[in-house]
Amino acid sequence: MIAGVDEVGRGCLAGPVIAASVILKRPIKGLMDSKKLSLKKREHLSQVIIENSIFAIGAADNKEIDQINILQASLLAMQRSLEKLDVKPKKVLVDGAHIFKTPIEIESIVGGDNLIPSISAASIVAKVYRDRLMMTYSKEFPNYGFDKHKGYPTKLHKEMLKRYGLTRIHRRTFKGVN
Repeated sequence: MIAGVDEVGRGCLAGPVIAASVILKRPIKGLMDSKKLSLKKREHLSQVIIENSIFAIGAADNKEIDQINILQASLLAMQRSLEKLDVKPKKVLVDGAHIFKTPIEIESIVGGDNLIPSISAASIVAKVYRDRLMMTYSKEFPNYGFDKHKGYPTKLHKEMLKRYGLTRIHRRTFKGVN
């Protein structure tokens, strides 16, 4: 069994970085990098993946990101997602150039979210999970437009930061926030 691992939210100014680990039970058509899918297709595929895989979510919040940097926080979120899996895989494939510590055989694959189905699945599950989380934050912080930009550094987000200041979920060490 192989687990694919990917993260989302590295470039955001607010919210956690989210990672997913996915072990597919069967092939699923249409898997690719979550950023290349429409919202509707991502939502559909995420549900199909959840129903046909063993998966887990890991996170590192904005405070952890500020303390240890975004790369280390991303690796921590990925490690946490892997540790939460109910079944331990024989091998782990991680999207990107970096790996985290694990006793399981691990390999990094640049562009893996477009090449390896289990990594694509992890990308999709993590993206849908994080987007939904940011939608809940939009209710807590209605002036910031998190339902539109999901914490990414858009013009709207930057304008709201100037107007209203930081929230408790902003990454204080990121350029554009401080």
